[in-house]
Amino acid sequence: MLTVPVINSSRHPLPEYQTAHAAGLDLRADLPDGPRTLQPLERLLVPTGLSMALPVGYEAQVRPRSGLALKHGIGIVNSPGTIDADYRGEIKVLLVNLSNEVFVVQDGERIAQLVVARHETIAWQPTQTLDETARGAGGYGSTGK
Repeated sequence: MLTVPVINSSRHPLPEYQTAHAAGLDLRADLPDGPRTLQPLERLLVPTGLSMALPVGYEAQVRPRSGLALKHGIGIVNSPGTIDADYRGEIKVLLVNLSNEVFVVQDGERIAQLVVARHETIAWQPTQTLDETARGAGGYGSTGK
């Protein structure tokens, strides 16, 4: 288990895993001034009241909640949003309303998931050729349906 220092300036509990084998912790909206309305196709940066210090070699990914996406068309514009190990500011979620109906974000509502993962740091090795593969340079749609 990875221990991550966290500051919670919201009135809500720290994010928790909802099931024993869940990969993501649910982030809650921190809206002390009350609900915020999200019009169709509008974006809204929603604060969570959380700041953290990830260890070097880790990132946190902010991902949409599937229930909000299915039931209300609510997604995250830059999904997944990446939080780097050297970021110490408040975690905020950039929601977008992809439906034709107004959506109201309530204080304390679970609005996104946070997944913490290891990552590698690379060093480029300039070259003039790459090894051959069956796929080669085939891009979008190249592997069929």
